[in-house]
Amino acid sequence: MAEFIEKTVVMEADDMRRAIQRIAHEIIERNKGIDDVILVGIRTRGVPIAQRLADAITESEGRAPKFGVLDITLYRDDLSTLQSQPIVRSTDILFDITDKIVVLVDDVLYTGRTVRSALDAIIDLGRPKMIQLAVLIDRGHRELPIAADFIGKSVPTSKSEIIAVRLNDIDGEDRVVIRQLKS
Repeated sequence: MAEFIEKTVVMEADDMRRAIQRIAHEIIERNKGIDDVILVGIRTRGVPIAQRLADAITESEGRAPKFGVLDITLYRDDLSTLQSQPIVRSTDILFDITDKIVVLVDDVLYTGRTVRSALDAIIDLGRPKMIQLAVLIDRGHRELPIAADFIGKSVPTSKSEIIAVRLNDIDGEDRVVIRQLKS
């Protein structure tokens, strides 16, 4: 297994909190409120980020947006290269998305393939009026013509680097770091 070393801290907890607050306000502003907005977190780290966005929107608007969880495992184009028995978790979208504004939420936008898979999964659930994308980090290197509508921070990287988003809910701390392959 390859070993990585921490190269650069991109965001600390306060930076992440401010970025999520800003994205929440941008979502409200762009969509003229939250009447038709549904936040959908892409498993794994997109879910707690989406929950934080929902909390920030609730604080600002006085009511919570609808919230769902999306598992894209079976929609991935690299499924055959993953472990022989991929772990499929539940998708929890318990309401109709037809004619709604679905805001997909993920931690890092890289090649665009995860988002493509998420788009396929969402379309299988209904026909939204619009699909928007919110990411904490956009690191570039797109392989598909996909762009985020809401970005916490753009971080230019080389392909040999990895962006590690660490969330208190999963990892016990909030921070984003760039890791480099140990030489």
